[in-house]
Amino acid sequence: MNLLPRLASLPCLSAVLLATLFAASTASAQKEFPPPGGGKARVVVVASGMSGPEHYETVAKEFTKLGYDVVLFDGNPMEGTNGVGVKDAITQALAMPHALPGKVALVGFSLGGGMVLFYGSQYSDRVAGVVAWYPANAFIKNIPGFVAHTKVPVLVFAGEKDHFRDSCCTADKSRALGDAAKAGGLDFQVFTYPGADHDFVKDGAHYKAEAYDDALAKTNAALKTYLGDPTVPGQ
Repeated sequence: MNLLPRLASLPCLSAVLLATLFAASTASAQKEFPPPGGGKARVVVVASGMSGPEHYETVAKEFTKLGYDVVLFDGNPMEGTNGVGVKDAITQALAMPHALPGKVALVGFSLGGGMVLFYGSQYSDRVAGVVAWYPANAFIKNIPGFVAHTKVPVLVFAGEKDHFRDSCCTADKSRALGDAAKAGGLDFQVFTYPGADHDFVKDGAHYKAEAYDDALAKTNAALKTYLGDPTVPGQ
């Protein structure tokens, strides 16, 4: 239940206190995976699915091999914040000990994938590009509106057999989003895997090696395009 609207109606609570409460509600724990050898590097923000961040540590560590500073967040607290949770994650990630300033890349999975896909793609002042693995997409009802607000390059992966949680994350919907985005002239790529189900990531419930390896290779290539040299501060 969202208590903030009711709290805001109470005259005894100051604006400062309300702001503090709201900030606390959207903040989330994070875990930093520094680049090999330490030092500072451009930032990749990773948002987990409902299963939590521990489930995605293996794949998050893969991105450090490219030389980036990777900060893994729980995607669950981002839901229902109207994008504030994604913005807070970016702010927290850029404050990590090994983070270089500049735009970040966002990588999300399932629920976290839906959050970075829908909200993160709007934040061109903070985000260089978005990668979403089997993202939640059923909640995106207004496709033209989504396309109109997408301001950064997007890469999406989906399994053709994915019917998780009442078809929250289907390949068909990802394709529909991609087709509309391309028609609008956007850099929006969608790759689907015929034999893959939801959570086809390594350590996932439906790990599919061929799909995982291909998606990881394409993600790595996208991160290099989005962020460039990991040791050079970005715009």
